[in-house]
Amino acid sequence: MGRMISQLILPFQLLLILGLSVASPNDHRYNLGDEVPLFVNKVGPLNNPSETYQYYDLPFCQPGELLPEKESLGEVLNGDHLTNTLYQLKFGVEKDGAVLCHKKLNQNDISEFRAAIIKDYYYQMYFDDLPFWGFVGKIEDELWTLDGKGPKYFLFKHIQFDVLYNGNQVIEIHALSDPSHVVDITEDIDQDVTFTYNVRWNETSTLFKNRMERYSKASAKPVIHQVHWFSVINSIVISVLLMAFFAVSMMQRLKNDLRKWASGDEEEDKEVGWKYLHGDVFRCPSNMPLLCAVIGAGTQLLTLFCCLFILAFLGVLYPYNRGTLLTSLVIIYTLTSAVAGYSSASFYSQFFETGWERSVTFSAVLFLGPSLIMQFFLNSVAVLFGATLAIPFGSIIVIILVYTFIAIPLLALGGLIGYRCRSEFQAPSATKKCAREIPPLAWYRKTTGQMFLAGLLPFSAIVVELHQLYATLWGYKISTLPGILFFMFVILILLTVTLSIGLTYIQLTVEDHEWWWRSIFRGGSTAVFMFAYSIYFYCKSNMSGVLQTTTFFVYNTCICYAFFLMLGTISLRASLMFTRRIYHAVKSE
Repeated sequence: MGRMISQLILPFQLLLILGLSVASPNDHRYNLGDEVPLFVNKVGPLNNPSETYQYYDLPFCQPGELLPEKESLGEVLNGDHLTNTLYQLKFGVEKDGAVLCHKKLNQNDISEFRAAIIKDYYYQMYFDDLPFWGFVGKIEDELWTLDGKGPKYFLFKHIQFDVLYNGNQVIEIHALSDPSHVVDITEDIDQDVTFTYNVRWNETSTLFKNRMERYSKASAKPVIHQVHWFSVINSIVISVLLMAFFAVSMMQRLKNDLRKWASGDEEEDKEVGWKYLHGDVFRCPSNMPLLCAVIGAGTQLLTLFCCLFILAFLGVLYPYNRGTLLTSLVIIYTLTSAVAGYSSASFYSQFFETGWERSVTFSAVLFLGPSLIMQFFLNSVAVLFGATLAIPFGSIIVIILVYTFIAIPLLALGGLIGYRCRSEFQAPSATKKCAREIPPLAWYRKTTGQMFLAGLLPFSAIVVELHQLYATLWGYKISTLPGILFFMFVILILLTVTLSIGLTYIQLTVEDHEWWWRSIFRGGSTAVFMFAYSIYFYCKSNMSGVLQTTTFFVYNTCICYAFFLMLGTISLRASLMFTRRIYHAVKSE
């Protein structure tokens, strides 16, 4: 009995492990002179946001014993490594010229700092859970040097911390480097350096609950913000008009077809080509387990995206909330495994009484399998470079345990419920034994041509917001308006549904009844354009290097693949609903 109880408790313990995140004092309130938590995090080149290393990989002043903070799984996946520091910032206590340490920099230290300055390295720290940044040093070109021999490289040896507070709570912090307190490290010679810092405290009227808003507004210039809104509204209006025009045209065409079919006139009857497919249009598609796996994985991903939007609207997800997004992704993906199992098994069981287990198994690995392979490759590259992006072995074990003890049982449970609640596939007309021969098709009516059309229009509607999203993921611009993202997400789905129905109708009019898989490819084709745009975005950016390039394309491939499965599932569902509707309106001979 005790063993059974422990097995039941284990999955919930694993979920609690995922959510653990150590912060500063619970209420973030301090008395005068209280030590406020300050941690160093990481360093990295400015142009490569994913290429980060531990702070003490550079020869900064170190405490006698390094004490890493405990981190949640999301923080580990995000590459955060918070560690203690010699800086001491006490609440309300100002300091002038406080000595951090006296350090002798040897030639190797000088070389490391100089290489970091050449690559425009920055550092990141956390003060009372508030992130802030600063640069390691600066470069002076030969035009600015007195001797004309340049460039020269200078290391900042002094930092001024400007802290804003309201009552007994910290509101804001900045780290400013003094250009007059620098060390010339142009040449490889040993140097004795004294690192110092100042601390200034100033009162502000900003409330504690609003202290994270400045990060949201950091990149939102008024003019750019207005242009962004105008572009989004323009895309929405054009998309709605196109969908309305398309829907009206389709309805009018269908009414004419049904009128001709009902009239019994043989000459008009020949123009209604799709009616001849009533015995083939609902024929069981090929590779049924794989198709059901696509439906299962796509439905799970759609549920995942919807849950993330809900968390964003509730204020759970916001910029620089350490690891929360990735933790949410892991937890929600794990819990929605039941959705994948149910969707896959219930659809498969409409056609076959046995074999639903294969479709459920395929749905488990269809997205996660390729993603894990790419993540393993990325992790190997990160380990080779010694980057913070590398996932420790212990975290990998946690992920495996979570998937083994939570995701797989939920997947099986969802599949079993889908099988038990199955219903027979209700086709409006009987399926013939022999499939009807498909006439030769023009190139633009084949899969490739329809994919191009079905992907181009939705992509054109979301390209502005897609650029904002890429700038957030791979730059330092913050997309702070989940409402806009949600509206564009809805527009994307509506366009996918509209085009799927229209192109399915066009396909049926030329007596091509193999629409099942083609509807998936049509819907998912938008993801192909998204990936192509990511290549364009990378070429236009300043990103470089093996690690950053690998990270960029691995993550973008996973994102676009997820959109392919999700939009393909939506397209298939829309096409199925449409074909059932129109053939219900026709009495087959």
